[in-house]
Amino acid sequence: MYAERPSRPAGAVVWTNTPSGPSGQDVLPDGCMDLLWSEGRLLVAGPDTRAYATASPPVTWSGIRFRPGVAPALLGVPAHELRDRRVDLADLWPAGRARRLGTLVEAAADPEAGLEAAALTLAAQADVYDPLLGGLVAALDAGRPVAATADELGIGARRLHRRSLAAFGYGPKTLARILRFRRALALARSGMPGADTAVRAGYADQAHLARDVKQLAGRTLSELLAGR
Repeated sequence: MYAERPSRPAGAVVWTNTPSGPSGQDVLPDGCMDLLWSEGRLLVAGPDTRAYATASPPVTWSGIRFRPGVAPALLGVPAHELRDRRVDLADLWPAGRARRLGTLVEAAADPEAGLEAAALTLAAQADVYDPLLGGLVAALDAGRPVAATADELGIGARRLHRRSLAAFGYGPKTLARILRFRRALALARSGMPGADTAVRAGYADQAHLARDVKQLAGRTLSELLAGR
């Protein structure tokens, strides 16, 4: 069973997932990075460009999911180095520092509260979130074209691409594609017909939506809606 709630760090969500079946669930691309806790281990989930198959046999996971572009500043690791990966925090940080953060999580009443405390600790030590990145995410999530967004933000295409690689793990066009996929999935889950979903989410047509969903999720939209 999966459950989540808003977290105290701005835009973050804490969650827990206890699988009930014999195998794990695929994690779909969402533009975000997570700090994970399971069986006494702290890991970092990098930004995904395709569905990520979780390990089997199933175990309980807890996590805090940061809004796009935040985790690299908190962790001090460029997002593109973690793209499509799950990495032990101890492999990214000095062992003592990773151990201290793990002790903070373990000492909390539950892993979700511990991860929230860890995130707040990191936020107090990190640079302030770049408002340009927030403006980029907001514009792309609203369906604005990448080139027009770059002009509006006053940043050149090459510089925007470099900043995006470090913050999101991929260029702005890939980020826009993943955010469009998430919009389409939310609309489809609300019961909107496929053709209307495609138009509202920003696809050329329903066939374009179907191709993009299959490439990003590894399944059809109907299969996603059915929970398979």
